[in-house]
Amino acid sequence: MRSVGASLQGLREALASLFFPAPCRICGELLDSANRIPLCRSCLMSLRSMGEPCCARCGRPFVSSVAVQVEGLPLCHLCRRGLYDFDFARSYGIYTESMAGAIMLLKYQQVTPLAAWFAAHLRETFDHHREMFLADIVVPVPAHAARQRERGYNHAELIAKPLARSLGWPCRSYLLVRSRPRPDKLRLSLRERWRSVRGAYTIRNGLRVDNLRVLLVDDVLTTGATLDACSRALRKAGASKVVALTVARAVPRREDPGLGPPRRGPDG
Repeated sequence: MRSVGASLQGLREALASLFFPAPCRICGELLDSANRIPLCRSCLMSLRSMGEPCCARCGRPFVSSVAVQVEGLPLCHLCRRGLYDFDFARSYGIYTESMAGAIMLLKYQQVTPLAAWFAAHLRETFDHHREMFLADIVVPVPAHAARQRERGYNHAELIAKPLARSLGWPCRSYLLVRSRPRPDKLRLSLRERWRSVRGAYTIRNGLRVDNLRVLLVDDVLTTGATLDACSRALRKAGASKVVALTVARAVPRREDPGLGPPRRGPDG
């Protein structure tokens, strides 16, 4: 029966694509099947998981395996300096041109079915590092109230909720608050990114997370400034551990010449 159902579904999709052709929202090619996610198979398959080697703490990719061969637990230059407050972070994929396009569709164009797709792949990343990610609650990085009213939702929350359900952990979207909006400037320098989030996240009045382990969820890890600021707010409220999962990791072009430029810079 399952095979018959799958065949009927395939037939319906084929007929829908024949009579109502639509373009892939990333590359523009006509879709060959009807899908809630308006991406062609090629673009969807290009949203690949990120491989090794990478920093043992923050997941920053290394250009070569030399650092891994030299050190047992290799750290990037930022983690060696102890820059980040969070304990551990990983990302599903690299912030390539196609990954940027998919994230922007969720973030700005209300293609919300992508949130569940991202959540499913973050679960795969979680499973690869299960012991490091053990937590008590899932918390999405919040959007500023004005930005959330403008979009109608917080994209990080849309990703965090199905991920939390798959893990069987509570999702506490209300815990963190962004009290100061992101600057209107389209692209921020490294220094500006850190300044823009310093003290911008707080715990909602009257709430605590005493001795709780927190899993933060966001779309992109760029400099790590946003996750760092959220982690500091959670620690101040009593969190015993803060780990983070993001859909994508932005990598400087000099570290990976094969990366295409993102269409719009990620927030943090």
